[in-house]
Amino acid sequence: MATAPALVFEQAGEGRAVLSGSWTLRDLSTDAAVLRSRLAAVPPAAQWTLAAVERLDSFGAALLWHAWGQRWPQHLDIAAEHRQIIDELARAGARPLPRPRPFGVLDLIALLGGTLLLFLRHLTDFVRLLGTLVGDLYTVLRQPRSWPLLEISANLHKVGVKAMPVTALVGFLIGVVLSYLSALQLKAFGADIFIVNILGLGIIRELGPVLVSVLVAGRSGSAMTAQLGVMRVTEEVDALSAMGVSRSLRLVLPKVVALTLAMPLLVLWTSSVALFGGMVSAWLQLDLSFGFFLETLPRVVPIANVYIGLAKGAVFGLLIALVACHFGLRVAPNTESLSANTTASVVTAITLVILVDAVFAIATRSIGVPL
Repeated sequence: MATAPALVFEQAGEGRAVLSGSWTLRDLSTDAAVLRSRLAAVPPAAQWTLAAVERLDSFGAALLWHAWGQRWPQHLDIAAEHRQIIDELARAGARPLPRPRPFGVLDLIALLGGTLLLFLRHLTDFVRLLGTLVGDLYTVLRQPRSWPLLEISANLHKVGVKAMPVTALVGFLIGVVLSYLSALQLKAFGADIFIVNILGLGIIRELGPVLVSVLVAGRSGSAMTAQLGVMRVTEEVDALSAMGVSRSLRLVLPKVVALTLAMPLLVLWTSSVALFGGMVSAWLQLDLSFGFFLETLPRVVPIANVYIGLAKGAVFGLLIALVACHFGLRVAPNTESLSANTTASVVTAITLVILVDAVFAIATRSIGVPL
């Protein structure tokens, strides 16, 4: 068992500092501050005796070297192996740090190349995951008894039912804010009744699906990535593979199917609540009755917009689930990888949703828009 580090200073002559015990990081961690102050109080011309030191590591050597003012004392009694440790530390400290090289064109090319290769690796893994998922769908369609119905039901409850309160709250507030801001402008031009057109088209066609997708990506998408990541860290995914259980069939497919089915329903629910919030605000701001709002809405907003919103919800749900599972299965067995992949999952899902929404807007620009 190692002896605790000790320092005894004898006043005879110029003074004599006698060190003993184990001067390692483990043994010095509790008394490092006290020993550092006692070392600083020893006069520079004192004699140093380290013959009784049992063990010395780089931490203890650094403590002594700084106490000596980064130079060897005139009188030093020390074992050869301990002198070698301090000498290596002194030589390492004497070497100048390398100067950083300026960022040049080659570094830019290397950075772009590395980013492109990383993107291609992600794309390859994503396509592989999608292909595996299609194979699992083919299997369960041929063998209906193999459908993971319990897992799908549990995921539907988590991503659908449990998301209803927060989506309703955010949707109601968004509807109130959008109606309030629109009413300020419409009232100035005497076009109060057109608030129904603005709220109907804006919420049902665009704002509802995108708003729900952002909320679900941050809530359910991150939860899926974290769940799969923790299973990777605890090696549960490897255990499933060792038992011959398809990880994609039991882990990925239920999440993808559940979120694809739940998203259109959440879009319909959130859009309805947002329209109700807009109706309340329009009633308070412009004195438009609920009856007039409900009667005018089907006339100014064609039913095709509802279908477009539901289609967007299904596609967005599919993409969010695939991205979440992709990053979850890429987690390495450490906590740093778990946090990094969870963050990347949310950011990628939201970015992909906005890009696909732009594609939807271009593809359906002549559908459901009254001229």
